[in-house]
Amino acid sequence: MNHNDTRRYWRSRLLVTGTLLILLLPLLAACGEAADGSGNEGNDVSGRTIQVAATTQQIADAARVIGGDRVDVYGMMGPGIDPHLYKASAGDVSELEGADIVFYNGLNLEGRLADLMVTMAAEKPTYAVGAAIPEDMLAEPPEFEGKFDPHVWFDPALWKFALQQIADGLADLDPDNADTYEANLDAYLEEVEALEAYAEEQLATVPEGQRVLVTAHDAFGYFGLRWGYEVRGLQGISTATEAGAGDVQDLAEFLVERNIKAVFIESSIPQSTVDAVIEAADAQGGDVTVGGELYSDAMGDEGTEEGTYLGMYRHNVDVIVEALK
Repeated sequence: MNHNDTRRYWRSRLLVTGTLLILLLPLLAACGEAADGSGNEGNDVSGRTIQVAATTQQIADAARVIGGDRVDVYGMMGPGIDPHLYKASAGDVSELEGADIVFYNGLNLEGRLADLMVTMAAEKPTYAVGAAIPEDMLAEPPEFEGKFDPHVWFDPALWKFALQQIADGLADLDPDNADTYEANLDAYLEEVEALEAYAEEQLATVPEGQRVLVTAHDAFGYFGLRWGYEVRGLQGISTATEAGAGDVQDLAEFLVERNIKAVFIESSIPQSTVDAVIEAADAQGGDVTVGGELYSDAMGDEGTEEGTYLGMYRHNVDVIVEALK
């Protein structure tokens, strides 16, 4: 995919245009309202570092890469954090209020933060990067009540739209340095394309009959669609929906019937959910083990390879291939 085509397809725009939520005003005021009450909208940032706020680690990492030395990024969610259930702290609200620009995933990933993002959009540039992806490229699983699957970073081809949105948003805010953001994006897209080639080569080494990815929740749908893997999750698209005893038994039966030997835990979900499936499968005569830990909604620790999008993705590919081969 040529990122210039994506740029022409979706030009930068505010993707959320809500009204100020009255119930949140006292909290915002208490936690650090902008001094001029304008939320930094229209500020000249050309002579100073841009303050960026991002929800997920994937978005924060992209903003740091594309923004380079021009940005200081505050990431709300760290390693092991589940964005589906995340509640903003007072510190988060203060950082959001002080930010010049806000990036979040959207597509209902950050379910409990939706109202807060509407509030931010009324005050300053606020972008739901997932909404930059053409809807005809998004998956709409029937079990997700007519909503789109928000885990778009698992298909790098889709994630490129989000990266372009981040570059465009920064360029609109700071037009004097637009060329810098575009150059950083160009260099980063080359690395993403190298990642795609690596994933394609490695994942193709798993025999077709063994390309079944069973995880704690259904976050890997785009991964499966892109690379030709069947994907099953104990919980649904959102971890807000808890798995019941029937779900555990159904997945255990699937594992035994298909003679699947490995299931995967996720860094942002307690392992107990997968352990229950393994025990149920063993009781039915199966022989299932944990194939390894994958990063789904969160990434690794800051300063590690797994704490970057590229490193997280490579880690997942390597763990899946090693377990399923």
